[in-house]
Amino acid sequence: MHESRPARSLGRRHTSGLPFDRPGTFWRGNLHTHTTESDGALTPRQTARHYQEHGYDFLAVTDHFRPEYDFPVTDTRALRGLGFTTLIGAELHAPRTEAGPSWHIVAVGLPIGFAPPHPGEDGPQLARRARAAGAFVGMAHPAASLLTVDDAESLDAAHAVEVYNALAEREHRGDSWHLTDTLLNRGHRLTAYAADDAHLQPQDPPACAAWVNVLAETLAPGLLLAALKAGDFYSSTGPEIYDVQLTDEAVVVRCSPASKVVLSGGAPGAEVVEGTDLTECSLPHAMFRRGYCRVTVEDAFGGRAWTNPIHLDRS
Repeated sequence: MHESRPARSLGRRHTSGLPFDRPGTFWRGNLHTHTTESDGALTPRQTARHYQEHGYDFLAVTDHFRPEYDFPVTDTRALRGLGFTTLIGAELHAPRTEAGPSWHIVAVGLPIGFAPPHPGEDGPQLARRARAAGAFVGMAHPAASLLTVDDAESLDAAHAVEVYNALAEREHRGDSWHLTDTLLNRGHRLTAYAADDAHLQPQDPPACAAWVNVLAETLAPGLLLAALKAGDFYSSTGPEIYDVQLTDEAVVVRCSPASKVVLSGGAPGAEVVEGTDLTECSLPHAMFRRGYCRVTVEDAFGGRAWTNPIHLDRS
């Protein structure tokens, strides 16, 4: 086991696309949520209250955009208030993936009047239309949907992959990093977010288990949406990441007390630091210099936090 290594300067800093040294506040939010407008147990107001009471700053309600629910883009604007806001979205569906009858596409930032799928419109076409309408587009629970690389590469409008889905974890298909790493290695510049996929049904695991921390100067929905599209966020199921900086030789991490910090990415292998109440460390990035790397912070309770990919080839 490696002991905790304090962070230290290892040369000049690089511009890496990481948001940690920019002005603003990290706001906690969930990007994948269902209510009684589709198959959730609680109304939009009850759902928003649940998240607000659990310390969230914003919520995207993404009810299933299907004919049996009359294609809802659930209007949550009336639920916005001091210290809590909402983003408008939906989980889009259209035929079909290699293993499943329909796509599952999270679209956050949709206009209220977004039109239902056109006759013959497939998932990639629907996602392109959502992105053109202003949405942040994510591949929902790829592992649970058995999404293939060919499927994922066809979804060319996606901004991000849902790399952790708390609801899918109950069937041991919550983690979709393998697909994400494969796509990144093929040159697709995608970010990575975690989400509950909350339905708040009695049989479901507890909500408020996976979230994004989005950097923005205020809670204005437009600023949050722009930050998501820019990749100015990290994801977590527990730990906090305070700072990640890239130098000539290493990625330098500051975080809440952790038991492990891992640097992995576009090459087999990883740099790992383990310890007790680890809060600072430096991890050499030499093995990833031709591509990208990412940081995972794990705490003593098994919670994890992930940065977005750090692209070293353009540093």
